[in-house]
Amino acid sequence: MIEDSDRTSRQLAEKRPPLHLSFEFFPPKNDATEERFWESLHKLAPLHPEFVSVTYGAGGTTRERTLRMVSSITDQTGLSGAAHLTCVGATRDEVDAVVRAYQAAGVNRIVALRGDPPEGVGQPFTPHPEGYRNAADLVAGIRRIGDFDISVAAYPERHPQSPDWQSDIDNLKSKLDAGATRAITQMFFNNADYLRFLERARAAGITAPIIPGIQPIHSFKQISGFAARCGASIPPWMAERFEGLDDDPETHALVASAVAAEQVTELLDEGVTAFHFYTLNRSNLVLALARLLGRRAN
Repeated sequence: MIEDSDRTSRQLAEKRPPLHLSFEFFPPKNDATEERFWESLHKLAPLHPEFVSVTYGAGGTTRERTLRMVSSITDQTGLSGAAHLTCVGATRDEVDAVVRAYQAAGVNRIVALRGDPPEGVGQPFTPHPEGYRNAADLVAGIRRIGDFDISVAAYPERHPQSPDWQSDIDNLKSKLDAGATRAITQMFFNNADYLRFLERARAAGITAPIIPGIQPIHSFKQISGFAARCGASIPPWMAERFEGLDDDPETHALVASAVAAEQVTELLDEGVTAFHFYTLNRSNLVLALARLLGRRAN
């Protein structure tokens, strides 16, 4: 019976479309955190992700580190690196210079984002007088420089500054029409939000991939803070599961694994075959989730 069950599982896996994974890291701030960066990346490399992206600090504050880490990813792991890029607080010439630096370093993937105002998320965005107006304008500028693979952001619960859903979908469409390859969503914890967003996008004629951004919960307190700042909601049932676990790391880790497993397996059952994981430079939960999705390190 066990052999029959294993055979059936293998047959079902073989019938599924290919699985596509990608991972996001942030540039380390010192030698100690850089060691963890590479340790986590080397553990995840055998999963053969489509690409590994490295974030870009507010106002370009991590520009040099982002370029250095992305440039080193291929050399050290053989993986394709994607560099984040924002246009907030910079002239077109300054942003274009960063794009050309990526190009010269052999980086052909960019995650193009407008970026948050210096005052913080939720504050009005004012373009630099000589800068790109928005993310769609930035994508078009990148396209003028070279043939890059460009990812942009999408918001299953609507961007905090979008007045309505139509404006939000129109903005996504403008970024894709400007030359973006795909959209990657902000983290979300209610799969219904993502599925409704996908329906809205498809109804608007958007055919490009919209990859769910999955945030494993290494620290519920930390992720709750992130969510509050970027407009992602925490479902009451999730808050209840983590209640009282701040000082119980072992139970917290078990609950986090179960919550993430439920999310990705449900999406897989809905036909989702591409996932972008926000790793926070950690590998343990991502490795477990990849195995649940049928991808093993080899």
